[in-house]
Order: sequence, then C-alpha cells, then structure tokens
Amino acid sequence: MTNDRTTHLRLVNGDAVNAPAQAVPFRTSWTADELMAMTFPEPRWAVPGIIAEGLSLLAGPPKVGKSWLSLGLGIAVASGAKALEAIDVEPGPVLYLALEDTARRLQNRMGKILGGQPAPKDLTLATTCPTLPQGGEEAIARWLDRNQNARLVVIDVFAKIRGNTPPGLSAYDADYAAMSRAKRLADAYGVAVVLIHHVRKMASEDFLSEVSGTNGLAGAADATLVLKRARGTADGVLHVTGRDVEETEYAMAFQPAAGIWHLLDGPPEDHALSDSRAAIARHVRRHPGSTPKAIAEGTGLSYENVRKTCQRMNADGQLCVNATGHYRLPGTDAPAAVPGVPAVPDHTTTSTNAQIHEGQPALLPVPAVPADEENHQ
Repeated sequence: MTNDRTTHLRLVNGDAVNAPAQAVPFRTSWTADELMAMTFPEPRWAVPGIIAEGLSLLAGPPKVGKSWLSLGLGIAVASGAKALEAIDVEPGPVLYLALEDTARRLQNRMGKILGGQPAPKDLTLATTCPTLPQGGEEAIARWLDRNQNARLVVIDVFAKIRGNTPPGLSAYDADYAAMSRAKRLADAYGVAVVLIHHVRKMASEDFLSEVSGTNGLAGAADATLVLKRARGTADGVLHVTGRDVEETEYAMAFQPAAGIWHLLDGPPEDHALSDSRAAIARHVRRHPGSTPKAIAEGTGLSYENVRKTCQRMNADGQLCVNATGHYRLPGTDAPAAVPGVPAVPDHTTTSTNAQIHEGQPALLPVPAVPADEENHQ
C-alpha cells in the first residue's frame, strides 16, 4: 500500500463509496505481516501539534473565547498565516459553520482578527446548516468534494448540528453515534474536523471529565481540546490529548482589542505565578539544585526576596528543597548528592604519640607526661 491519498472515501448521498480514482474496494482487514509491510502517510496537520486530520472536540465554558479561537485558527489556515501567532501552517480551504452567529457578527469578528489584512478567499463561512442526520453530512461532503485540498472544517457549535437522539439508545451510545457521523466525514476525506462544545459547570482534576455529556463524546473523538481560564496573569490554558497528538497543555493569552489568541512562552504554571515566583521557577527549571543566592544572581532579584519567596513556594508545593538548601521543581530529579566527607587518615606514629594508655583510642591525642613523673615510673 502506498501513501496515495486517492484511497480516501468520499460521501455521496450519505453513503461511503470509493473515490473516482480508486477502483478496488476500500480494504479494512489484513494479515499481520501484510499490515506491518505497509507504508502509511504521516498525519496531516491543520495546526501542527494541536489539530491533526480526524475528529477533534474543542470544549470550554461559555464566553471563554472558543469561537474567537476557532475563527482565528480558520483564518490562519485559510490564509497560511501563523496560527496562534506562533505556529506555521500549510494553507488550504477551510469551512467554518458559525451556527450561533449572524453575518454582521462574523464580519465584525473577522475585521478585528484580520487587522486590515485582506480576507482569505479560501475561507467559506455559513451561519446555517441542516443537522447531520437530516442532510448536514451530505452538505459538508459536497463542499469537501468541491474543495479537494481542504484542510479544516469547524462546526460551532456541535449541539446545533448533532440532531435528535435516536430512540432506544443509551446516553453514551447516542453521544457516540452523533460523533461518528462527523468522524466519518473526517476519515473519508482525510481532513481535520473540529466540533465546538461546552464543558460541565463542575470542575475536575481530569480535564476530559469536564466535557459536557457522556464519555462517548471524548471516546469517539480522535483528539480532545479543552480551553480553560487560568488563574493569575495567563488568560487561558489549552489542554490537548488525542490519538495522534501528545498530551500537553499550552499557556495562552487573549487580546480583546484584536480578537486574537496567542501562545505564551513556557508552561502554564509559570504564567499563573507572580512575576517573582515565575522568574524563580524559570531559573530553577534551567538550573535545578540552585541555592537562593544563585537564583538571586541569575534573576536579578534581591537575595532576601528570593530567600523568602523560595520558602513560600516550597510551602505551597511549587518548589522542593533538600536539607542543604538547594531548590528544584516538583516532579524533577533531585540534584546529585553531595559527596561524602573523606575518611580522616590515621596519624603517623611518632615518638611524641607512641605512648598510649591501655584502652585509649589510637586517634585520640595522648597527654604529655611531666618529666618528674616520668623519672618516678
């Protein structure tokens, strides 16, 4: 098998059929040796490291900025600009279904994001679309047929297009079935499809558990992204996990005047700290095992400020310290142990220390004997 993309399926009237250039049936089973001998293409990325081909679920609380984020990504991919002002993308056609917006609102938002730059002709926007079971799947497929090099399809929001729940299905099965329609489009055309969704009101340590609905939603998706507001100076944290993407999180900031999300340097925890704590954390990340004096010299902060801040960060679980006052970040390896004190060498026996009383340790000094006592012994 080669990496020719003509082996992808396409949808015609809702049915999966072979693409015109592929006459043989689409294969779905192999022997183990056949499978291991195959060569597959690398995943196509709409936004490298964040959104790959397949079905992605982008969830977040209301008004957190999901629509600004998804529209900005769509504009970047359609125009070939840097996504999140930091990531190079391969340009290509984008379909953006803004099902909760009006044309006027879309125009205002695009005007902010573009900042005077020309609007990309490869970005198609629509404010209405049938639900997936009632013709939406076919409508999107027809657009993909007309745009063979499509890179991205954004559906904002998923609830507007999923359709009614079939009778007799459990909540999990209903969620999985609804996602499967969108995934079928993504897999058939080898394109990235992003569904915008909401999260629960109750927070959770596991960001996947915050996605509204059952586990059938995240289970059916190839990747799940959750946009959350972070404490402190960072406007948001984008959590990402999936089959073709490494689980990670990105610190992000939102520029309301420009309507743009952009990536921040460093991990999110650095931006959730005060300036002093963030500077200390960055230094200790680069130089694990640093003392307050070394941190002060490396950051330009006063020694007393560093000493007290390190103690507070240790109490808050943001730093770890050993018995000798060397600091490191939690979860990182402790610095190498301090070499042991070498053994004290034995003293050379001389005429001045040769006389040792019975039971006295050899290394203890022997007091001198007065001359008159010596003469009486």
